Amino acid sequence: MKSFVALGIEYNGRSYCGWQKQSHSPSVQEPLEKALSNICAQEVKVFCAGRTDTGVHATNQVVHFEFEGARPKTAWLRGVNNHLPNDISVVWAKEVNQDFHARFSATSRTYRYIIQNTQSPNATLNGLVTWHRPLLNEALMNEGAQYLLGKHDFKSFQASGCQANTSIRTVESIEVNRSGHFITMQVTANAFLLHMVRNVIGCLLQIGEGRQSPDFVKRLIAMKDRTKAPETAKPNGLYLIGVGYPEAFSLPKNEILPLGWSK
Repeated sequence: MKSFVALGIEYNGRSYCGWQKQSHSPSVQEPLEKALSNICAQEVKVFCAGRTDTGVHATNQVVHFEFEGARPKTAWLRGVNNHLPNDISVVWAKEVNQDFHARFSATSRTYRYIIQNTQSPNATLNGLVTWHRPLLNEALMNEGAQYLLGKHDFKSFQASGCQANTSIRTVESIEVNRSGHFITMQVTANAFLLHMVRNVIGCLLQIGEGRQSPDFVKRLIAMKDRTKAPETAKPNGLYLIGVGYPEAFSLPKNEILPLGWSK
């Protein structure tokens, strides 16, 4: 009997070259597949909703896999976690039908980027947030971010190594807020290009510092030229916090967001 299972995965990406398995550096995918293979007593390959980059974190990465046989739910939440390093965790598990695919069934992805806007960095948050010394105007950043809403050609925000067939994406929502010394940008789109979120942040940082006006975003979109855009922001503060699926799949969610923050 063949079984199909979806998992919700949380991980701290500081020690990994990203999600995808690489020969030259540790990835998130590799220890997860090893742990699942141990529990299933057979080789297991997983498919994820979004391949996060080096140093990027996740609270709601979704994966699926298939194997011959059956296992109780505790095998995934307890057994697999016992075989994983402390910076990767399975937070939910659900049996699905063979029509489900973690990537192709997804209708949206949501990322949150956290900036610590202080005169000196916080040592305890090293690798978990991006520190930025110059004072930022979050209202101007949010104003500029609204130009990203809707369906556009995001070529100006696409990394050169991106293998996507098209640079057209649809941004469903985006918001920049401040809470004390922390500024967060949260964005939801049908899909993202390589480094797209970090390239957006690079642009918004210049707006927040007053070096560019909010309509700089609009002008960049029209240029369709990555060389005209600011440098890519660091990966430290970036988290994959949600993946949207049709309600018919009834997938659970991890309600714990970065640093324990709520929605």
